[in-house]
Amino acid sequence: MYQPRKNSFIFNFFSWYISFIIKKDFSSFNHEAPEFKQEAAILVLANHFSWWDGFFLFYINKKIFKKNFHVLVNADNYKKVGFLKYLGAFAAENKGKDVLETLNYAGKLLDNPSNLVLVFPQGKLFSNHVKSISFEKGVIQMINASQKKISIVFAATFIDYFSKRKPSAYTYLQNWESEEYISLQLLKSAYNKHYDHAVVKQTQISE
Repeated sequence: MYQPRKNSFIFNFFSWYISFIIKKDFSSFNHEAPEFKQEAAILVLANHFSWWDGFFLFYINKKIFKKNFHVLVNADNYKKVGFLKYLGAFAAENKGKDVLETLNYAGKLLDNPSNLVLVFPQGKLFSNHVKSISFEKGVIQMINASQKKISIVFAATFIDYFSKRKPSAYTYLQNWESEEYISLQLLKSAYNKHYDHAVVKQTQISE
């Protein structure tokens, strides 16, 4: 598997640069600040519709959660976008055993309360206008590979232009109080309830 790399200079530069380009390319970036357990690692589950998605959550982590950021990406993005590995990106190098190794690695990350792991359960990019979010089964394998002492945060992001030349981004966050037994269907259902609620809130915005 492809693991994150450490380089303080590269990390600090891109941490600044991500904040810079969000402010430069968007008229605003609006997000919530949910309550969460400081003493637990955070698993963030988010919809995936754009190149920006990981950067939005990286920015939110920097401002709110303040954990060590990690994100599960695919091998192509890990190799093509060279700096991602210095921002906590990791990926499965091959299919089969390597995927299981990567999911187990993510589970171990979640055993450390100083960590945050971002996962896009859809597994690939979809339109920002889909009515529901699909879940790949690897999400549950990752959770089961951990000690399950984690906070699960749902994130739903949308972009609208309204009357401005530059778009505005909105990320709706919810700390999900998970049950002792978590199934893929339960997790998917809970996330999509949050997603539906976020869609309603988004459609109520006007300028």
